[in-house]
Amino acid sequence: MSTQSRIEWTEMTWNPTVGCTKISPGCKNCYAETMAKRLRAMGMRGYENGFKLSLVPDRLGEPLARSKPTIYFVNSMSDLFHEKVPFAYIQKVFDVMGQATQHTFQVLTKRAERMAEFCDGVAVPSNVWLGVSVENRKHGLPRVRALQGVNARVRFLSIEPLLEDLGTFDLSGIRWVIVGGESGPRARAMKPAWVDGIKQQCDAAGVAFFFKQWGAWGADGEKRSKSANGRQYKGQVWDAMPQPV
Repeated sequence: MSTQSRIEWTEMTWNPTVGCTKISPGCKNCYAETMAKRLRAMGMRGYENGFKLSLVPDRLGEPLARSKPTIYFVNSMSDLFHEKVPFAYIQKVFDVMGQATQHTFQVLTKRAERMAEFCDGVAVPSNVWLGVSVENRKHGLPRVRALQGVNARVRFLSIEPLLEDLGTFDLSGIRWVIVGGESGPRARAMKPAWVDGIKQQCDAAGVAFFFKQWGAWGADGEKRSKSANGRQYKGQVWDAMPQPV
């Protein structure tokens, strides 16, 4: 079912698929995997297979039943462009998003090449934002280049968890950048200098910058609770984002 979200950059989550498989270092401490196991133990519908990739077609119509304009994060518990999700099913998801014009949909993937393949020749609805996860140079930056070739009104980057200095990279065609550190007991630290480099490039390119969190490691390099480290970067909260449709 669609649920209210505690993710700072969205309002609700919608999961017409659940489950995934790990493909890069950003997946190492996947929060969705832990949550799926917990939901399965609770007997939650849709999580009978735990974190095994599963289609949940009876959830497809959920956004159509909600009239209040809402920002939806699509597949917070999966990856819509996973290789085991047929293009025909992805098309059904896009059809729903195209019909639910009152809403804005944020689709985030680590499988940027498959997203680009699906979107080739497809008219992406204007209320659908397409984004890629970026955790490092080797795996993340090629996803940015694939995203830049996709025709979407809003293209965005979720740079979380940020695992290393990304250096200088091309932000052409990117409207929004989210940056965050990793949470959880096995979290890897994010260094302030890495964030500085991204923020400076966003400012130079006129890209909206959203700082989500420090995570388990603070700006001072000390490990403490996520809430104790907070969301402030350089003394303030940065929460810019493109305007919803």
